Amino acid sequence: MTQSNENKSGVINAISAYSMWGLAPLYFKLLENVSAPEILVHRIIWSFILLIVVVVAMGHWRKVQKIIVHPKTIAWLLLTSFVLAINWLIFIWAINNNHILEASLGYFINPLFSVALGMLFLGERLRKWQLIAVLLALVGVIIQLVSLGSIPIIALGLAGSFGIYGLLRKKLMVESVPGLLIESALMLPLALLYWWLFMDSPTSDMMANSSELNITLIAAGIVTTAPLLCFTAAAKRLSLATLGFFQYLGPSLMFVLAIVLFNEALIFEKLLTFIFIWTAIAIYSWDSIRKLKKRKADKAAT
Repeated sequence: MTQSNENKSGVINAISAYSMWGLAPLYFKLLENVSAPEILVHRIIWSFILLIVVVVAMGHWRKVQKIIVHPKTIAWLLLTSFVLAINWLIFIWAINNNHILEASLGYFINPLFSVALGMLFLGERLRKWQLIAVLLALVGVIIQLVSLGSIPIIALGLAGSFGIYGLLRKKLMVESVPGLLIESALMLPLALLYWWLFMDSPTSDMMANSSELNITLIAAGIVTTAPLLCFTAAAKRLSLATLGFFQYLGPSLMFVLAIVLFNEALIFEKLLTFIFIWTAIAIYSWDSIRKLKKRKADKAAT
């Protein structure tokens, strides 16, 4: 495949991944009558089954075997699986309780939160404009705190959990798909135990459910795994800087869905918070482009 086709394939996969993540609320809204913990259980179980098929089909089973012989790595993956489960649970609860706007805010904040985590835990130095972007995002959160008297807990919970997950996975250097399979495997016993001991709802007995509901529940595996596979394919073909510009597609789609389709109220104070976050993102993106152009110019000169 030529470099041009590689880039085109990377762009298509990136758009597909972030579009699926952005449109995920449409799926979870189909399960409004199912509790968030119950949906999480199905998400873990069916993702695990589908990921086994994917890993075998991709020929990555040896990579899984190499990981599982290292107890220290498994211990870290146990921690990341816990953080990921928290992120999934918050997201599902937010969607099915009409907080899509705040969920989108969380994923707008996430890249800036990740930059701050890199500074605190990886010793990365923030450039001047990056620091300004992070401070603007902080001001946006403070505005909501002062004007509404409430902290955007869902947004911060999503940004925080996903940012910490990304930080831990970056330090582990475990490939995405094999790592997610092991994380799902580590979550699986707790999911099955919860289903057996605590799930006592009208939808918990799949033998009594309609076939449509069961298909929708099982589809949680596809909703979880398909965008990840597209993202992995995109990451192999695009630079991280290029890939980073697609990450705002997801929360942008969520924002539009919340306003247009699900009629969530965007009051002035929340809009002001979004404006500060969007300004921060614009500055952060501009600085990233500027830095990338300078790096390319320096490389061409040597």
